[in-house]
Amino acid sequence: MFNYFHDLADRQLAGATLGRDEALAVLESTDAQLLEVVAAAARLRRAHFANTVKVNYLVNLKSGLCPEDCSYCSQRLGSAAQILKYSWLSPEEAAAQAATGIRAGASRVCLVASGRGPSDRDVDRVAGMVTGLKGEHPDVEVCACLGILKGGQAERLKDAGVDAYNHNLNTSESNYADICSTHTFTERVQTVEHAKGAGLSPCSGLIAGMGESNNDLVDAVFALRSLGSESIPVNFLMPFDGTPLEGTWLLTPGQCLRILAMVRFACPATELRMAGGREMHLRSLQPLALHVANSLFLGDYLTSEGQEGRADLDMIADNGFVVLGKGPAGQPATAIRGTNDAGTTPGAPATIRRRGAGTAVAPNA
Repeated sequence: MFNYFHDLADRQLAGATLGRDEALAVLESTDAQLLEVVAAAARLRRAHFANTVKVNYLVNLKSGLCPEDCSYCSQRLGSAAQILKYSWLSPEEAAAQAATGIRAGASRVCLVASGRGPSDRDVDRVAGMVTGLKGEHPDVEVCACLGILKGGQAERLKDAGVDAYNHNLNTSESNYADICSTHTFTERVQTVEHAKGAGLSPCSGLIAGMGESNNDLVDAVFALRSLGSESIPVNFLMPFDGTPLEGTWLLTPGQCLRILAMVRFACPATELRMAGGREMHLRSLQPLALHVANSLFLGDYLTSEGQEGRADLDMIADNGFVVLGKGPAGQPATAIRGTNDAGTTPGAPATIRRRGAGTAVAPNA
C-alpha cells in the first residue's frame, strides 16, 4: 500500500532535496497520518544518528537587560517578565555550572549572554572562560551564543577553543520585522556566515508558535538549509507574561511533531534539537519527538525551568536511546535538577516556570 511519507523518506535516503510542496504536506498532514509522518522521519534520524541522543547544557553567563526588542524574549528591552537579571558570571561560577551539565552527560556546553552583541572585552572574557573549560574538559564541545558579531570576534573565539556558534534565524525573512525592529534578518544571516567563515560550526534554528504561517516555517528551514546550519535547535514559543507575545498559545503537540519532522525531512543528516518550550508544547509526546530529533537541552533554560534532568535521562533510556558518548548503558552517573521546585506542570498553558538562581540552560536566544 502506498504511503506518501514512507516514499518521501525513501527519496531523502536516496539523496533527494525536499521541495516546498513536500514540506507543506508534512506540516499539513492529518492527525490520522501523524504516526506515519513520525515513522518516516524516524527512518532518516536512525539512518544518520542511529539510537544516540546528543545532550547539550547551557550556561547563562549574563541575564536580562538586553537593548533589543525581540517580541518573544523575556530579556527584551522593556520586558516586564519576572526573571533573574545579572551581569557576567565569574569564570569560577561559569565553570562550576558547566561541570554540572558535563557530569550529567552533556557533550556540548553552550555559553550564552544576553545583549545585541559582545564588545571586544566581552569576547576576551568568554575566551578566557573557554580556555579554562577546555583545560578541565578537553573532550567537551563548547558553543558560544553572544549575539551579533563584529569583525575579528569569531576568529578570537575560534582561537580560544570555541567549537560552534549559535545565532538563530528564528523565523522567515518576510516575517522578521513582525518580531523585531532593532536588528534585521540579514544581520542574523551575516553573523552565522561570519562564524562559519572563521571555522566555527554554525548552529542556527527557529522559534515556532509566534503566529507565523506554514510557508514562513518552510522559508525559515530552507534558509537554514542554505546557510549550512550544522545544528538546528527548534524552539517552541514560551509566551512570557510581560512580553508582547504573552498569552500566545498557537501550537498543539501534534503540530510540534510535524514541525520537527519537516526539519528532519529538509535536513536529514543535520543535528536536530528539540529545544525551549518542548515540555509545555510537546507534553506527553516528547518521547515520540526523540524518534525525530537526535538532540536536546538537559534541564532548565535561560529564564524558565525545563523538566527535571533525571526525567530527561530516563526518557532517553526508556525509549531505547543512548546518550552520545556514554556507551551502551546510555545512563550517566549523575543528573541535574532545577533548584526552583515550583511544582507546576510544564504542559499547563498560562504558566511558565521561572528559572531558579542555581540553574542555567537557554532557548529563544
